[in-house]
Amino acid sequence: MSLSIQDVSLSSDHEIYLKDISLNFDYGSTNIFLGRTLAGKTSLLRILAGLDRPSKGKIFVDGKDVTGVSVRKRNISMVYQQFINYPSFTVYDNIASPLKVAGMEKRMIDARVREAAQMLHLEDMLDRLPIELSGGQQQRCAIARALVKDAKLLLLDEPLVNLDYKLREELQIDLQDIFKQRDAIVIYTTTEPAEALKLGGNIVVLDEGRVLQTGVTSKVFHNPGTIKVAEAFSDPPINLIHCQVEGTKFHLGQNVTIPLTNHMKSLESGDYIVGIRSNYLYLNSQNGTDIAIEAIVDLSEINGSETFFHLDYSGTKIVVQEVGIYSRKIGSKVLFYLDPADLFIFSKTGDLILSPEHAFVE
Repeated sequence: MSLSIQDVSLSSDHEIYLKDISLNFDYGSTNIFLGRTLAGKTSLLRILAGLDRPSKGKIFVDGKDVTGVSVRKRNISMVYQQFINYPSFTVYDNIASPLKVAGMEKRMIDARVREAAQMLHLEDMLDRLPIELSGGQQQRCAIARALVKDAKLLLLDEPLVNLDYKLREELQIDLQDIFKQRDAIVIYTTTEPAEALKLGGNIVVLDEGRVLQTGVTSKVFHNPGTIKVAEAFSDPPINLIHCQVEGTKFHLGQNVTIPLTNHMKSLESGDYIVGIRSNYLYLNSQNGTDIAIEAIVDLSEINGSETFFHLDYSGTKIVVQEVGIYSRKIGSKVLFYLDPADLFIFSKTGDLILSPEHAFVE
């Protein structure tokens, strides 16, 4: 099966939701739509499902135009954010429901239901009602119902967003294995960069209804083509600092000057924007090539086993992500450290010029 989106746009009442999108998906591939809320992920997914029609453009499956074909006539399965299960059906009957509608033989239904239940670790819960399940188990049930249909196109719209952190991590691991076993095109939407990286496959980065970049997920993460892609693929948002190159000197912000070394040697004199992800900044020196920069503490934010330090470096807001629980007094001065080898270099217009050294050894 092949799936192709050709020049698709969606607008209503002068509001543009999707703009000139063209994409191709290969049989057996896992594809991630990454973008913030209102980036256009769900709108595009609904068009692929046949739930909505584009204002312009076409959808092709195996070369056949299916733009006007209803969802009932397409071989697809879809999983939504909410736990959508039939409340009066047992887990077994919920999973079996699409097969019964299709008129499949009872013995075949039983085999397929039990296979899907085993994949989602529901084999001991088949006689329960949805109300007797936890949130994670209910979503497993919804995913099992989508998988049992054996559709050639599997669409998942932020299916784990309403689960707690631990359940999300467990299901992310399970879904990686399940997707590898599927002979289908899988399309999965998320706002979370970490989730996209865990699921792997290919990625489509969306912003305001437009495609910013596509490619292998890990490669796009390490080589974001623009600042907008780097922002979509960083949580917390990537730190951005204006800088200037003068001859062999690199002025990082207003107060720090370092020599041009390593991957930055080729930079010509001029103005640039530096990007560095928060987990590549530290409050303690990590090696002999670190650069120490003084900043003021705006906030110390503890999140689980990590601490996010919000700093002010000469008017530029910086976030440092440290493993462990720490505290710094608001308004106090601190040093944060970075390795120049970890810097992205962007042009003044936001296009990628250089990636960090570690991007080339992954």
